[in-house]
Amino acid sequence: MTARRIGARGPYAGGVALGCMGLSEFYEPVEDREAVRIIHRALDAGMTMLDTSDMYGLGENERLLGRALRGRRDHAVVATKGGIVRRAGDPAFRATDGHPAHLRAACDASLTRLGIDRIDVYYLHRADPRVPIEESAGALAELVAAGKIAHAGVSELDAATLRRAAATVPIAAVQSEWSLFTRDVETNGVLGAARELGIGVVAYAPLGRGMLTGTVRSPATLAEHDLRRRVPRFDAPNLDRNLALVDALDGIARDIGATPGQLAIAWVLARGEDVIALPGATRVEHVDENARAANVALDAATLARLDALVPPGAAAGARIR
Repeated sequence: MTARRIGARGPYAGGVALGCMGLSEFYEPVEDREAVRIIHRALDAGMTMLDTSDMYGLGENERLLGRALRGRRDHAVVATKGGIVRRAGDPAFRATDGHPAHLRAACDASLTRLGIDRIDVYYLHRADPRVPIEESAGALAELVAAGKIAHAGVSELDAATLRRAAATVPIAAVQSEWSLFTRDVETNGVLGAARELGIGVVAYAPLGRGMLTGTVRSPATLAEHDLRRRVPRFDAPNLDRNLALVDALDGIARDIGATPGQLAIAWVLARGEDVIALPGATRVEHVDENARAANVALDAATLARLDALVPPGAAAGARIR
């Protein structure tokens, strides 16, 4: 898989990365040994950027990744995040904490769980409205200076806040949801600001949380705890309207000899060499399919068909942030 640089100053990684979140919670359960096999398969396929967070599985996702990295650390670009707080025993609880003291402690805890001495990209998972972004970004700068992280990142910032963060610490990457169904970064100024500042874009959920694969036809097929039961796009009648678009996309995928999921990832990769696609995977076959998307070339005519079929705002229902 061809490597891409993450921003003007960040590390190089395969154009398709692996989102590890679903290996610990939010979707179908994955047995530990199988989860490690999935991570190893991703590395073998050139999906060298492995993305996690301290809030996924209340830290268990980082521990899982740490186990998988034993003997493989030199082949991986490890990305994790801090700044979202959860409570054991209260799955619905979410809060943000961007105070420097919290981020320093969170980073130390992530290093311990991962079993590594430096994180390649450490993101502020969400901005804390109670804390000026300069203070949170300043903590990231301190972590870089201390050698605990190699590069700073941010997630789901608006364009103005992204600029303020980048004025405080060099930002390698901004992580935002970006897919054929979620094109906010193209219209809200984030993409323009990132490119002006030399910040790479890591596009999470490029498969629309699985919707763009065409495999989810009814919310009734989703497990009770599945995150997508809380996503309005998977509710009727939104789902019916969205599946009509997915079925049309399937026709385009067939025309170019790809699966619908590969088409969706290839579209994200075609947005620019400064973009990394970050799909998740809960099965080895998902990894194989996603990795092959890096070899799917979309010509100008195909890209025009896709933009005409799914312009910004075409998807019915809101995403979740």
